[in-house]
Amino acid sequence: MSRKVKVASALFAVIVAIGIVSVWSIAGRGFSAKAEPGAIEAFIARRVRSLATPRSAREAQNPVQKSEEVIKESMTHFADHCAFCHANDGSGDTSIGKGLYPKPPDMRKADTQELTDGELFYIIHNGIRLTGMPAFGQALPDQDSDSWKLVHFIRYLPSITSEDLETMKGVNPKSPHELEEEEAVRRFLAGDDSQPTKSHKHD
Repeated sequence: MSRKVKVASALFAVIVAIGIVSVWSIAGRGFSAKAEPGAIEAFIARRVRSLATPRSAREAQNPVQKSEEVIKESMTHFADHCAFCHANDGSGDTSIGKGLYPKPPDMRKADTQELTDGELFYIIHNGIRLTGMPAFGQALPDQDSDSWKLVHFIRYLPSITSEDLETMKGVNPKSPHELEEEEAVRRFLAGDDSQPTKSHKHD
């Protein structure tokens, strides 16, 4: 039996197992995204992710040389594009992250840090089906240097400093409420006492 057939058979078996576990789990708690995946479900999901990543992708080496400039650039990219779900420190402790199923992983921990550079790149570039992780790679893989730079930043997360986190706060996208507050301050400093039109809010 060829390796491809073995991998396909193993992947099919794992998918069937996930289906059984998912049906059993849903029968007990419904479709709520608030729950945490159980240990068995998490193990199976990681196994499927590993099997779904081509060997060539897992073994790929980062073509971008690590440097302070690369860390700084990727830190800004992460704060602007990724922190919305993953948090600046990679913990996943955000209002959006808490509402996803499965929840974003704490990328400072072993489950993420023990992935190869190639696996991290593959996930960033291609996303993960049936999760909140989209595919960010717009260019061809061999042209996607931004995703490779993010791999370096993910490796940096376990040692991120409080100064780094403060810098990232200045790059994080602002909410409509924060933009309204900034506009009110600008008007006040400019001597404009008129009240800006407030955006519609749902009750």
